[in-house]
Amino acid sequence: QMQLEESGGGLAQPGGSLRLSCAASQSFAAFTMNWYRQAPGKQRELVATSESGSGDTKYADSVKGRFTISRDIPKNTVYLQMNSLKPDDTAVYYCNAWKIFRTYWGQGTQVIISS
Repeated sequence: QMQLEESGGGLAQPGGSLRLSCAASQSFAAFTMNWYRQAPGKQRELVATSESGSGDTKYADSVKGRFTISRDIPKNTVYLQMNSLKPDDTAVYYCNAWKIFRTYWGQGTQVIISS
């Protein structure tokens, strides 16, 4: 079982930045790593993906150009750098590790964007 622990959430002002971290209990080199978010009353949505092997990244249209996902394999940590934050980015952010037949979730970290 892989354990994932997110950190870095909190309160930020519109236009500000936050960096979320997701520390894994074991190597995730073989996993596709994802960041999801869930706003109150809304479904969980995929925000960013870092694919295993190629390391290709993908983003939801709503965050493209503002968010960057990256992975530090020696540290077993994946990051989500969030810039130019908007109130609509307010949500609980979840880290996910996925490969065929296996998926793991963190407990989530709250992000609130408000002036």
